Amino acid sequence: MDTNATQSSTEIAQQPSALERRLDLSVVIADLDKDVEARLRKIGKTVKMPGFRPGKVPAAIIKQQYGHEAQSEAIGEALEKAFGEAVRSQKLRVAGQPRIEPKTGENTTHMEFTAIFEVFPEITLGDLASVEIKRSTLEVGDAELDNTIAVLRKQRTQYEPVDRAAAKGDRVTIDFLGKKGGEPFAGGQATDYPFVLGEGAMLADFEAAVTGLKAGESKTFEMTFPADYVKDLAGQTVSFDITVKEVREPILPEVDGEFAKSLGIGDGDVAKMRAEIETNLKREVSKRLQNKVKDQVMDALLQVNPIEVPKALVEMEIQQLMQQAREDMAQRGGAKMKDFPMQPEWFADQAKRRVSLGLILSEIVKEKELQPKPEQIKAIVEDAAQSYEHPEEVVRWYYAHPQRLSDIEGVAIEENVVNWALSAAKVVDEPIAFDDLMGRQG
Repeated sequence: MDTNATQSSTEIAQQPSALERRLDLSVVIADLDKDVEARLRKIGKTVKMPGFRPGKVPAAIIKQQYGHEAQSEAIGEALEKAFGEAVRSQKLRVAGQPRIEPKTGENTTHMEFTAIFEVFPEITLGDLASVEIKRSTLEVGDAELDNTIAVLRKQRTQYEPVDRAAAKGDRVTIDFLGKKGGEPFAGGQATDYPFVLGEGAMLADFEAAVTGLKAGESKTFEMTFPADYVKDLAGQTVSFDITVKEVREPILPEVDGEFAKSLGIGDGDVAKMRAEIETNLKREVSKRLQNKVKDQVMDALLQVNPIEVPKALVEMEIQQLMQQAREDMAQRGGAKMKDFPMQPEWFADQAKRRVSLGLILSEIVKEKELQPKPEQIKAIVEDAAQSYEHPEEVVRWYYAHPQRLSDIEGVAIEENVVNWALSAAKVVDEPIAFDDLMGRQG
């Protein structure tokens, strides 16, 4: 229980919401003194101090050394008990930790406090009947399978040197020097810099200047940076000196036994490779379609169930999101990224959405009795395990620890809520292009 006013709690007090509550609490001073004395006696039995045998330290010294600590603990415990009794008697559902503020006054028999806290909102579920939810549809056929194999081939592209002008799709290696006002500028110089023409690694005007040059050829050209480029160069016109060192053309692997082996098919059977890719592709497409309709459902639930959320829960969610972001950055960029400065406001909208949905989904599950069954959880685990080489080991791994199954239970709850919402709303099936679903650009 927080007996000090933190910055975030102060903000709540300054901007009270409909969820804020205040309770008056009091602690009998005589009872508190007895508790403090009992705590000091207990400490005195075991404390060790130089010059005294254990248990023989004078009470006055014990009080001097440990009196403040004992009093703080006694007050905290008394307030926690008083607060618990008060919220139970009023049947309040407390969200987050209360902030305890002492009252000023001349009461000689009681210490008086005010507990400031938030409660969970009362949720009356809205009607989805008039809400339209678009459900994306896509059947995986030969075209989608061939498209995926083409992507896998491109990922395994080899580049071979050629003696011709560079064209789209070629990988070029260049030296370049950029100048602004005749002087080199920061970040405008590189040696032996490789990139593939047409993949957007460089600005379009820069790539256009490189296109058509052969290895050994040089060029000087002017270019204007976009208005939304980095601050010091946005909208600026500069010149570049470039020299092409090498041009390599892309060579795609043939769809043959060696290609199949590179994808994990031990015997190089191309038909087996296609069947395995098709199975995995159908699973991935199904997952993406489910995620798209889930996002639609969650948006609809937020639309018909506008609620005020406890600031304390949003702040807790912000801290969790920041911690997750730090861990993710540390994995990607090394230990030095764990101290990367982050601003809570970066995560505020996402945190509010997550808290809102958590409260709404909890109410739906309770009211509509959508708790997942053990066989549903088992089916989700087994489906997730199918993408691994030894599915049975993955299933055992999930069932070995309750927390892992708890995560699956959350997936099952979302699945049940989505199915319920689709049965309650107006659902419009809408075909989606394969590349759009997979997030691919032509």
